[in-house]
Amino acid sequence: MVSLDKMAQLAEQSRFDSLGPQAVVDKDKLGTLGAGTRYDVCTSSRSSRSPAVPGICHSFTHDGRCVSLFKTLYTNYCTHQCNYCINASCCSRKLRRFTYTPQELAGLTMSLYRCNYIEGLFLSSGSGRDEDSVMEHMLETVRLLRKRCGFQGYVHLKILPGSSFSHIQEAVELSDRVSINLEACSAGRMSEISPTKNYENDILLRQRYIRDLMDKTRLPAGQTTQMVVGAAGESDREIFSQTIREYREMEVKRAYYSAFSPQSGTPFQDRSPQPLWREHRLYQMDWLYRVYGYSPQEIDLAFDPEGFLPDADPKKVLAASLLDSCLDPNSASFRELIRVPGIGPLSARRIVALRKRQRIGKREELAALGVRIRNASPYLKLNGWRDTTLEMWSNRADEMRSG
Repeated sequence: MVSLDKMAQLAEQSRFDSLGPQAVVDKDKLGTLGAGTRYDVCTSSRSSRSPAVPGICHSFTHDGRCVSLFKTLYTNYCTHQCNYCINASCCSRKLRRFTYTPQELAGLTMSLYRCNYIEGLFLSSGSGRDEDSVMEHMLETVRLLRKRCGFQGYVHLKILPGSSFSHIQEAVELSDRVSINLEACSAGRMSEISPTKNYENDILLRQRYIRDLMDKTRLPAGQTTQMVVGAAGESDREIFSQTIREYREMEVKRAYYSAFSPQSGTPFQDRSPQPLWREHRLYQMDWLYRVYGYSPQEIDLAFDPEGFLPDADPKKVLAASLLDSCLDPNSASFRELIRVPGIGPLSARRIVALRKRQRIGKREELAALGVRIRNASPYLKLNGWRDTTLEMWSNRADEMRSG
């Protein structure tokens, strides 16, 4: 893993490259701007980040590859009043402000890239005094990389809320993926989280513009978005209802979730932190909707009367409501099979293919097809046999429906 000392030395050496003279990047700047993206999880996994090197993280791209990215803010100066953010203008804990220059950041990125420390760049930023000025500098960084340095690596560029449409168009043309953070699930929730952002105009209108651009401009990894979970007291149903609209109306490739964590000095510092399992359950629900094809009506059955998810596998929760009886894998439809816990789309397709040649009569045959038998057996019957735990499951399902 690259140390901050080594990154700073590489930045110093890059001042002699084709980008021309530039300032040396100090370790404080690298550390602060790299750490500033730790809650921005679009594309990247927060758990894969090395705490000793805040500028390097592992990420899964749209085609499933795991790559190393240089993930950083362009500047940590921001005039927005986001009540949960330490970089916001309303935060009483004043941090030292840092800002790259396009030449400086492009040179550092190329040095890391040529040394095979990274395979791409994830570039986000605070708004500075003016989001269009900052967006212009961010775009200039990517222009230098693409057009002067011949950079062929992956680029994920964050769109700042309220950015001009001309800047958004160029971002789409230069990047592999773009994203603008939704943050909140509605305009009302946004007014509590960040009163300086216009939910409809600054965010949703820009998302629609990106969607329309993708019909004419190739954007390999599409657009993504992210929501903060629990900062404004919103329910999981509120969050996921907006997620479904994002997939259907904005055609986002992925929605990401970040559990609220209070930061000292912010207006929300005394609010309760949200458990990570809540974020995890939303990701599971997201998977059921995107990959398994659960309908919004089916999804809605997982929430409690207050609109929250329990800390339990949502597929098992939904199975108690959606499956009226045990399924025979020899006759159940593909849609029915993938609603059984322990059976995914791949194993369901294998079951359908195998039963065209032979009858499935043993649990071992299902296990060989990738079925997680321990999870699936209470919901299945083979040769008229069903798992003895089924009675317990059936009684529990009846209790849930009657309650």
